[in-house]
Amino acid sequence: MNFDETVDTIPSGMTMMNEIEQIELRDSFCEILRSTGRAGVEAVIAELEKLGFFTAPASRRDHMASPGGLLKHSLNVYRVAMLLLHDMRVLRSDLAISKDSIAIAALLHDVCKSMRYIPNPYYGMDDEDRYQKVYSHLPVGHGEKSVIMLLRLGLCLSDDEILAIRWHMSPWDLSMTNDEMSEDYRHAENVCPLVAIIQAADKLAAKVLEV
Repeated sequence: MNFDETVDTIPSGMTMMNEIEQIELRDSFCEILRSTGRAGVEAVIAELEKLGFFTAPASRRDHMASPGGLLKHSLNVYRVAMLLLHDMRVLRSDLAISKDSIAIAALLHDVCKSMRYIPNPYYGMDDEDRYQKVYSHLPVGHGEKSVIMLLRLGLCLSDDEILAIRWHMSPWDLSMTNDEMSEDYRHAENVCPLVAIIQAADKLAAKVLEV
């Protein structure tokens, strides 16, 4: 599959998906991942299927809070990240970010959310959240958990991909971090442009495409 063609064919809006649309999005997600040829991809896809990633919501109420929302959000982040990579290369021709790294980091940045939310029985009555959060048995943090899950499954991640997934939430996490963690994040931004691309794509997907 041609990456640029894939960008144009993934729908983005905030609409409820029917079963056919969900299957098509799942197939697109898996095809893009497989096209990277990365060791461990099949184990990741099998585990995501088992965990319910492809039918999970992306949030409690903020964006893509509906069945299949996490899958659609992940594809939206990929779509935006590919557009950002193209435009950044126009301005900086030496930008060394591969399309495979965009695919891996964008599609898998939120795998830790696979089992995070369950339907909220009080939605519409005493609560505005469509879903309730299930607290993790491995409370290590959002980006960290996604990295750990992927590495445990045997996915071969580059250092840049690890940094991009690990720090994709950092603008929101920094208020709770210590000086050492803040310095690590700043250094990651400085040495790894993929961090900024995935952060920006995540924000634009959630706040522009998915409203």
